Amino acid sequence: MTTDPTIRTRTRTRTRAMAGTKARRRDRRVYLRSHPFLFALLAATRGRPVRRLGRGTLLVHGTAAYREALTRLPLDRTAPGTTGGAARAARVEGVLFDEEGSGHRTARRELAELLGAAGTQELRAAWHPLLLRRLAPLPLGGSVDLVPLARELAGSVVYALLGPGSGGGSPGCPLALAEAAAEAAAASVRSHLPGPSRPGAEAAAARAAERLRGLLGPGADARAAMLAVAAVNTTVAALPRAVAWCADAGLWDQAADPSVCPALADELLRVTAASPLLPRVAAADGSVGGCPVRAGDRLLLVARHAAGAHLRDPDGRRPDGPGVARLVFGAGPHACPGARLAREQLAGVLAALAPHRPVVTRSRVDRRAALPGWRSLVVRAAA
Repeated sequence: MTTDPTIRTRTRTRTRAMAGTKARRRDRRVYLRSHPFLFALLAATRGRPVRRLGRGTLLVHGTAAYREALTRLPLDRTAPGTTGGAARAARVEGVLFDEEGSGHRTARRELAELLGAAGTQELRAAWHPLLLRRLAPLPLGGSVDLVPLARELAGSVVYALLGPGSGGGSPGCPLALAEAAAEAAAASVRSHLPGPSRPGAEAAAARAAERLRGLLGPGADARAAMLAVAAVNTTVAALPRAVAWCADAGLWDQAADPSVCPALADELLRVTAASPLLPRVAAADGSVGGCPVRAGDRLLLVARHAAGAHLRDPDGRRPDGPGVARLVFGAGPHACPGARLAREQLAGVLAALAPHRPVVTRSRVDRRAALPGWRSLVVRAAA
């Protein structure tokens, strides 16, 4: 056994690099197997901060250009190919995504209170006890599939936000709401992702929205419900991927350190970039990254490249600044109000898993999901 400190340092560095390669290779599978066209398009065009495709579409990869598009360029919230447009096509009108002017600002203020620091702390009481119960098999030598766990956590948060009058009071409601929300989000997002269109996508989105409305009930606030659904869907897509990366890269020491875990959660969300692409439409002429933009141009904002997900592995002890890491949740007036919830929930999951130092024993890509993710990700304790 060598005692040379230089050799030991080189060995540790090489081991970390190999672990990072394993983590990145596994995470890359969610793109290659679920969205191969999207991954190929983004990889082929990321050499420039902004690239025009044809006459009416711009791909925005650069950090500064991405931020400029979201904070300085007027955007059309209801145009076809945007989230608001998908909501209207599915007949889910009157939600945050398709509102404008004072109505949009009022809705954001109301939802900021629901998902702010105090609100997020209250929501922890809904999902954290459930998390601990579902992880109970790990110290006993059992295994846990993190995908249904993430769905159940998401459902408990949605149900807590809406209250018992907004979906019935039966124990199955949280999970049913999460499943309906995931179906509605997937159907809507598939309608505006680049790539070949899927037959019957619009009809499927309408059916999913109708089912979701039926579960929410007449007393639900549509704006709060849909924003919660959007935040939860991001969390459900990101959480298993983040845990897999943490396990493959050997980051459980960081997850076990309370002073580092929140930064590690930010870093894992930056690198996994659950919503890698934000489709937007320009509402007026302008420019992004020095490239002229015309009203009506479609902007495909590549969040994962703007946040450097393809360049730097996650490290909670040497994190990117929040100004970069949190670009995966948008920026300025277009930042996702559910970002705090996603960060704090992931940090809680990592902290709960850290004592067990779980390893991934089985993973299966979800080929049908709108956002890149796992259909099954099974872990067992190694500690």
